Amino acid sequence: MKKFTAVIIVLVGLSLALGCSRKQSKVAPSAPEVLVTLVEPKDVPVVKEFVATLNGLVNATISARVSGHIISQDYKEGSVVKKGDLLFQIDSRPFEEALAQARATLAKAQATQDKADADQKRALELFNKQVTSAQERDTALQAAAAAKGDTEADQAAVKNAELNLEYTKITAPIDGVAGFATAQVGDLVGPSSGPLTTISQVDPIKAVVAGGEQGYTEFATRYSDPEKREQYLKGLEFELILANGSIYSQKGKFYALDRNIDVKTGSIRFEVTFPNPGDILRPGQFGRIRATTDTRKGALLVPQEAVTELQGSYQVAVVGDDNKVSVRPVKVGERFGALWEITEGLKPGEKAVVQGAQKVQEGVAVTAKLWTPPAQTPVAAAADNPQQP
Repeated sequence: MKKFTAVIIVLVGLSLALGCSRKQSKVAPSAPEVLVTLVEPKDVPVVKEFVATLNGLVNATISARVSGHIISQDYKEGSVVKKGDLLFQIDSRPFEEALAQARATLAKAQATQDKADADQKRALELFNKQVTSAQERDTALQAAAAAKGDTEADQAAVKNAELNLEYTKITAPIDGVAGFATAQVGDLVGPSSGPLTTISQVDPIKAVVAGGEQGYTEFATRYSDPEKREQYLKGLEFELILANGSIYSQKGKFYALDRNIDVKTGSIRFEVTFPNPGDILRPGQFGRIRATTDTRKGALLVPQEAVTELQGSYQVAVVGDDNKVSVRPVKVGERFGALWEITEGLKPGEKAVVQGAQKVQEGVAVTAKLWTPPAQTPVAAAADNPQQP
């Protein structure tokens, strides 16, 4: 009986011990684990990226200046032409006849003027000798002036006929790549028949970009002095990212800023030129250009996954020295690749929660481990919301 009682006491003791252990585990669970990053100030380059459309530095539209039938096409479509190269030939025979007629009319007018000049000289001599009247003198003077006017008009007609004859040879006004012809041999063309082709100067070639009005305002305010602004723009160096993702081998330079902001889109256009040896790039290509426009000194950056957005406001979970979580409202700045600048709400040396913030609340104790960024995450990359450089 004593042995049985002792066994019961032992069993009751074990049950109480187990119950206490389970109760204690419910009261003090293990702290959740989170991954944190140390907030440190860094100098990061501000890289702007823009969508761009390539266009010729000069695009010359070639049209006929006189009416006539095309008798020859003297260039190869899509080839490089030089200034002065013959592109099209319009039938010149009607213009040669018009020139011959204008010259004949001029010769007749010059003969009439010679006679009128001689009559004027004689009339003046006779008048001075008081042989003829003033009326006869005046008549001779008027006849000579009229003959001179007719001669000058006929001289202008000859020049116009010569010019029209010259226009029957349509030549390239610039060096560049000539496009496809819109008219064929035998077609009747004229000033109102539309372009015959287009020549684009593609070396250098320009990238046309639309920047935001807000970015331009900030840029113009920062560089209000024209000389400093020009110096800054000349110092920028641009990269061109082609449609296949490759980076063009040549660097670009700022070329021009448009005079006005588009009222429909709220953007302002600017252009960047790139050397184009071998005419690799062509007008109409799409790409992206980017440039390092500034260096942000002492920026506080955290991974984007550390920032929680809620109805237009942002917050970051911070682990304090006591390993307890504090949820902070913050203000954000620009994005740099996978990182986000925090302008207010964080201090250097604090630990921001990168992963695991959804498992914790304000004041909860946690186990913090250092977060390791992926290898492909750059510190400085193109801004997600690019603005004017």
